[in-house]
Amino acid sequence: MEDGVFCGVFDGHGRCGQFISKLVRDYLPFMILSHRNALLMGSDDDDDDPAFSDASASASASSTDGSGQSSPAPAQLLEEWREACANAFEAMDKELKLQANVDCNFSGTTAVCAIKQGKDLIVANLGDSRAVLATMSDTGYLKAVQLTTDQKPNVPQEAERIKRCNGRVFALKDEPSVLRVWLPDEDCPGLAMARSLGDYRLKRHGVVSEPEVTHRRVAPGDLFIILATDGVWDVLSNEEVVSIVCATPRKQHASKAVAEAAAQRWRTRYPTSRVDDCSAVCLFLRDQDWASSVAAARAKAAASR
Repeated sequence: MEDGVFCGVFDGHGRCGQFISKLVRDYLPFMILSHRNALLMGSDDDDDDPAFSDASASASASSTDGSGQSSPAPAQLLEEWREACANAFEAMDKELKLQANVDCNFSGTTAVCAIKQGKDLIVANLGDSRAVLATMSDTGYLKAVQLTTDQKPNVPQEAERIKRCNGRVFALKDEPSVLRVWLPDEDCPGLAMARSLGDYRLKRHGVVSEPEVTHRRVAPGDLFIILATDGVWDVLSNEEVVSIVCATPRKQHASKAVAEAAAQRWRTRYPTSRVDDCSAVCLFLRDQDWASSVAAARAKAAASR
């Protein structure tokens, strides 16, 4: 779409994780858009039917943006995208199961996606990757706002669902701070997240493929969004990642700078351990040079003091 952007990060795990994450990367964006379009076409059909006229009047609430164009109300927009994403993720999960050459029983992937349509921002998250927004306050203060929740077994609601389905949640003795998901009668696979695409042996035991979907209107102070794997967030704070992006001279190098900084932190902090997957995408929300936007906001704040 002319004013639309899709960004995503997909972190595979297990023996076939690299193949699963690439399949999801290649197919999920199209699936989300297809399900979104199907919902819109269905809504148009309903609007044409007099039998649905009363329901349509309330369901089709809209607002007008600065250009005078009509746009759906935020609650309606979120519900439309939430249904489209839920349907697409479910279809993607089923599609993975049909891949004859990819064993998804104990392999899978996360998915964190940002969809920008005009001034509307939709974030869909599944697993323990994360989305963080960098925004500038009126007083020139740069903030890191976490847009997603890490869906790990240490989240009470996630653990409760898994236990209700006879899955087990506990940490290994040598990793007491890392809760993992296990089969009812076997000490495997030890999945460190509560939601994913794939991981079919755990699907009947509470590991689900339903994403959490949120909506935000892009505000004047919003600068950029970083989507990254847990390998980044495990060693860098939200504020550190925002600072790294802001310190990168060219937009094109921002994602690479974040990934390289995370990999270096892994090597420094855990010299005897394998460096976890560190992938990132930066979605810039302003057409003009974002570094100039930061400088202008700070100058405005200083002048008002």
